[in-house]
Amino acid sequence: MNPNHPDPQPDTRPAPWLALTTVATQAQARALAHAMVQARHAACAQIQPIESVYRWQDAVQQEGEWRVLFKTTAAAWPALQDALRQQHPYALPAICALPCSAALPAFTDWVAAQTGPAAPLP
Repeated sequence: MNPNHPDPQPDTRPAPWLALTTVATQAQARALAHAMVQARHAACAQIQPIESVYRWQDAVQQEGEWRVLFKTTAAAWPALQDALRQQHPYALPAICALPCSAALPAFTDWVAAQTGPAAPLP
């Protein structure tokens, strides 16, 4: 510890979460992304084409899919999860979320400001 530079205070703001799901088509990915950001369940959604290998009904499958990565908060996660479950086209969708272990403070603030209830207009 340097006496001339005290230790900075720990960042106590809640870290953002990254949530993801996969769908069969780009149109489905776009629809989920727009719906979740519009509803303020996520601050942002990124869409990527991927190749998936998985076991389904006792057979190994390989198909192209679209991954949607959502940037959200712990507080918004339950609503995001419920909305994805209701709107998802798959019978058994993969809907997962992980808290970020670290993020830029300004990014964390932006994600928090874009999710949950909208701020009242002045």
